[in-house]
Amino acid sequence: MRTLSSKRVMKWTGLLLLVTIMLVAAGCGSNSGDTADNNEGASETGESQTLRVASSLPAMVDMMEALKPTLKEEGIELEVVNVSDNIQPNDALKNNEVDANFFQHQVFMQQYNENADANLTVVTPIYHIIYGGYSKNYDSIDALPEGATIAIPNDPANIGRSLAMFDQNGMIKLKEGVGTDGLQSDIVENPKNYKFQEVDLLMLARAYEDVDLVTMYPAYASPLGLTPKDAIVTEELDEKYAISLVAREDNKDSEAIQKLAEVLTSDEARKYIEEKHPDTMIPAF
Repeated sequence: MRTLSSKRVMKWTGLLLLVTIMLVAAGCGSNSGDTADNNEGASETGESQTLRVASSLPAMVDMMEALKPTLKEEGIELEVVNVSDNIQPNDALKNNEVDANFFQHQVFMQQYNENADANLTVVTPIYHIIYGGYSKNYDSIDALPEGATIAIPNDPANIGRSLAMFDQNGMIKLKEGVGTDGLQSDIVENPKNYKFQEVDLLMLARAYEDVDLVTMYPAYASPLGLTPKDAIVTEELDEKYAISLVAREDNKDSEAIQKLAEVLTSDEARKYIEEKHPDTMIPAF
């Protein structure tokens, strides 16, 4: 009898242990799922969410830093990821290393999507920057000499933008219907035989000393002590060239991204732009 009793005890002990293990395992699985749910719905429970946003230029970085306190009140902890070139912000966004970026216009983004098979999308335009041509030696486009050398960015999006600006101002004529997608091969009239030199966007400021005219964004002209008021040629404003908040198709409608978009297009943001950058930025909202 003692032997039988011992066996029964061992049997029931084994069953209890098995049940305990199953309950613990189930509990762990439930907790794992809850963690994912809690991360996705942090704002619904009053917890803050962290957004990582990449940018490459001081003006954008400074604007986001200035708006951090307001975002914090909205439950958003903003982490600004400062990068050194114009490729990293899109690569990082595509690879889910950041949640959004803030440095580019729609045309540049679309070019990246085509080249990298990416699905980035504009959430909202934030501000226009005055794109223009600067000359060290000439004070008007009429003063540019025959055969003048003009430096323009070497990426297709900004080549087209530069040539369209020259077309708008009567310096050249592009094929009909080309718009802002033109290349040098689309120039059909060039009365003064301008020579267009394509230069890396980040190197344009260096070309200022060596060419007759160089096209630049204000961020690159500023270290030279130049503002758009110094440009001898500028373009017409176009929303597709507005600097925009960009996210991915899979997160563009998330609550956190939409809150960020609201703050970046708020009255506070407008005031910041108009007070801090009156000569270089124009709100696009």
